[in-house]
Amino acid sequence: MRNKLLATATLVCSAIAVAAAPMAADAASRHRVRVCKSTSSAHNTRGTVIGAVAGGLLGNAVSSGGGKTGGTIIGAGAGAVAGHEIAKHKKCHWEYRYY
Repeated sequence: MRNKLLATATLVCSAIAVAAAPMAADAASRHRVRVCKSTSSAHNTRGTVIGAVAGGLLGNAVSSGGGKTGGTIIGAGAGAVAGHEIAKHKKCHWEYRYY
């Protein structure tokens, strides 16, 4: 009776060890990664144009005297760069991946 109980206990422990081994291997290979999606180029172009127009209007309003053309051009250039950078922001999130 004692040998039968010991054999059963050994068999159960072996089965648990065999079943737990793949789970432990999977848990060790889980990695957290950051995934980013770029926006399309149409959004970037739209942001550049809107930024250029807004910057040109602001540059014209801020400049004084005979330098309104220069203020408009500088404002449009700065607005275009700012609009492009704002429009190209990436949408990012965290994911767990298994290797």
